[in-house]
Amino acid sequence: MSRNITLEQAENIIEACKVEANSIGQPMNIAVVDDSANLVAFVAMDDTKLIGADISQKKALTAVYFQTDTRELVPLVQPGAALYGIESTTGGRLVVFAGGVLLRTSDGTIAGAVGVSAGTVDEDHQVAEAGRKAFVG
Repeated sequence: MSRNITLEQAENIIEACKVEANSIGQPMNIAVVDDSANLVAFVAMDDTKLIGADISQKKALTAVYFQTDTRELVPLVQPGAALYGIESTTGGRLVVFAGGVLLRTSDGTIAGAVGVSAGTVDEDHQVAEAGRKAFVG
């Protein structure tokens, strides 16, 4: 079975994320997963927060599972909302705040996702978005 994202594509995404992270002065943890949420590539930039390694990978997985950017889940998981408590149903595998973005090929097929963690949620999304813009598939 072939993946919808190659290692070379994942490395290009990570490089774009690193450039953006450096431009805002926030070292990041960056994970790229394929369309089945399997890890393709990961990098922890020097001086990044250690907890972000796990969170970045979970953000990427969450984006693939829900087929949307993780920031789109925020209103759905608030008390009283349709998906409130969903994180607890998966043994902590989901992350439902910004920093995970979905990657699609030119024909709209899901290729995978990028997850970024270590900054504010807005910074994480910004850096992940830079990775998405670098994806050519």
